[in-house]
Amino acid sequence: MYMGRRLRFIPSGGCLVEVTNRTIQGRFLLRPSAELNRLLIGVLGRAQRRYGVRLHACQVLSNHYHLLLTVESAQQLARFVGYFQGNLAKEAGRLHQWRGPFWHRRYQHVIVSDEEAAQIARLRYIMSNSCKENLVSSPLEWPGVSSTRPLLLGERLEGIWVDRTKKRLGGGTVASQDPPPYWEREYVVFEPIPCWRRLKSTVVRKRIAELVSDIEAEVDAQHRAQGSRPSGVPKVLRQDPHDKPLKSKWSPAPLVHCASREARDLLCEAYSSFVEAFRDTATRLRSASLLDNFPDGAFPPRIPYQQHARAPG
Repeated sequence: MYMGRRLRFIPSGGCLVEVTNRTIQGRFLLRPSAELNRLLIGVLGRAQRRYGVRLHACQVLSNHYHLLLTVESAQQLARFVGYFQGNLAKEAGRLHQWRGPFWHRRYQHVIVSDEEAAQIARLRYIMSNSCKENLVSSPLEWPGVSSTRPLLLGERLEGIWVDRTKKRLGGGTVASQDPPPYWEREYVVFEPIPCWRRLKSTVVRKRIAELVSDIEAEVDAQHRAQGSRPSGVPKVLRQDPHDKPLKSKWSPAPLVHCASREARDLLCEAYSSFVEAFRDTATRLRSASLLDNFPDGAFPPRIPYQQHARAPG
């Protein structure tokens, strides 16, 4: 029923989505460091400000990342992620002297239903990254870019955007200036997940604290049962960014994240209708006479993104 590469589908009116991607071959090109964290936050903050997405959670491990965000359309999502991934690949690649492809594939996005249980489950899953990989014993210990502490304390992340054009044209010649004139401050702001949007900030922080405690207790019980312990922050920071894990765990992403069968069926049905309409239109477009006028070997002009139809009135 579904294509090999899923169509970028966002229901009319927007929705909550989880976005993830992995570095090429799972290499540790996103390994935490003060400089990488600062650059990554700067890129994410610039992308958020430029495209207006609402961020709810973020967790960046050494070889992959997770974002939980609300978007209004597939176009907004594609532009935001393209800008974020493209600029992050340039900055991290430059920092670690990595040449060639940076990402393993195109990003994946999974729609999260409006159900409170589904949204909390995805938030908890993202927060537990780094703990479930047995790297640290608490989400608060992870040295990389994470939304856990900002959500818990009501803070925002601060990073830098490097204006490479200004630096290339002479901004980098003023060695005595601190910070350099080609640095621009950027901030990443997190909002409560949609189902918590109307709650008081103190209530939201209390619920975040409960999730953190729940994750810590689960990790502690698991290590006690297995007689093991987390790798620890020092080992994470010693990783060579060009290295890769001996084994990588791959699993296909689901089409949607839901808490009930009914919600899943509705979203799957909406996606199936979208795919069917897309295929039908694509078939008619390929057979349209307007494409016959282009010479052999030419690239016909791209067709503009189709906006959602607005409700009358």
